[in-house]
Amino acid sequence: MKNKVVLITGANGGLGSSITRSFLAAGAAVTGVSNKISAEDFTQPNFVAASADLTKASAAADVVQSVVKREGRLDILIHVLGAFAGGKSVVETDDATWQQMQDLNLSSAFYVLRAAIPHLRKSGEGRVVVIGSLAAVEPNAGLAAYVTFKSALVSLVRTVALENRAQFVPNSNSMGMPVTTPSVKLMPKIFPQNRAASS
Repeated sequence: MKNKVVLITGANGGLGSSITRSFLAAGAAVTGVSNKISAEDFTQPNFVAASADLTKASAAADVVQSVVKREGRLDILIHVLGAFAGGKSVVETDDATWQQMQDLNLSSAFYVLRAAIPHLRKSGEGRVVVIGSLAAVEPNAGLAAYVTFKSALVSLVRTVALENRAQFVPNSNSMGMPVTTPSVKLMPKIFPQNRAASS
């Protein structure tokens, strides 16, 4: 992993922080992206912070371009960014929640993948890992918006894999594992019968 150029979205979240630290320790040149992130979050010299709203297509494109301009290439994309909202049935789900789950759990991935794929192809050793959720394949009642877009994320990444298997190696979708985040803390309260994992 030494000297690999890595872009990590959601880099300072619960799971994202662990992933970022691992790549930094391995000697990769890491750019970490989040809405609110700074160089103080990770003090290693091989870390660059990039504050951006990846639910905007232009912001995702700008972040990818800035990495390529600074480092000369992009080798690995780790997409961790996502959000959880639950506890309401389909009938009870409001438009704002539906849109938020679409933006954070699907659109952000689409925008950053679209921007990154041409550079990953050029790398010759490109890799993509997208963190999903077990809810995508094992849905629960009360998760309408969340599970819809996490499921769509799986299909998106599988499509990327089919379209690019000759150029680089996309991960088919890494299902989220339990980590200490506000979303995970909230889940047992909403679904006491299920200890579901989420990213």
